[in-house]
Amino acid sequence: MVAPPQLRSLLLAVNALLRKRRYHAALAVLKGFRNGAVYGAKIRAPHALVMTFLFRSGSLREKLRAILQATYTHSSNLACFVFTYKGLCALQSHLQGETCQVHSFLAAFIGGFLVFGNNNNINSQINMYLLSRVLFALCRLGIKKGYIPEPKWDPFPLFSSVVWGLVLWLFEYHRPTLQPSLQSSMTYLYEDSNVWHDISDFLIYNKSRPSK
Repeated sequence: MVAPPQLRSLLLAVNALLRKRRYHAALAVLKGFRNGAVYGAKIRAPHALVMTFLFRSGSLREKLRAILQATYTHSSNLACFVFTYKGLCALQSHLQGETCQVHSFLAAFIGGFLVFGNNNNINSQINMYLLSRVLFALCRLGIKKGYIPEPKWDPFPLFSSVVWGLVLWLFEYHRPTLQPSLQSSMTYLYEDSNVWHDISDFLIYNKSRPSK
């Protein structure tokens, strides 16, 4: 199918605009917004779908609404953050005439406060996810810079032991301190496996279905 001449002319004009270097910083901000929205939806939708149907009660309509709400929140927040971050980085570079490492931190600091500073389940999960990655990266950076002695043995088994020991201790004796989603997952694994009535809720279902 051949596009109308007006549409072809419009596409040529748009593509010419996109190739102009003078607009690159502003256009990168817009594409960052687009990528943030798409990536947020790709990450959250499958996770929300699985977690909702595994652990959430309610009607099908309520479950679908919860999935859409979680996906929208994650997608819009990530899009707004990328837009804010890239915009502030570009602004700082323009004002100072060069790019500095502190620009990245300041832009993300402000974006994190504005976008991810609202204490809700989605933001909490994202921030906790990033925290674990940041701590790992800082340890590696400390070793690379010589601030931390490089271990002579692999510390990962000890790290795993401490993490699992702490999370199960917290689950068993200080459960409210854990994230609700983590509580649900661990309840399914460690408490629901203590209860059954017959073969149906021992192997087929987690919990016996109510009799009609």
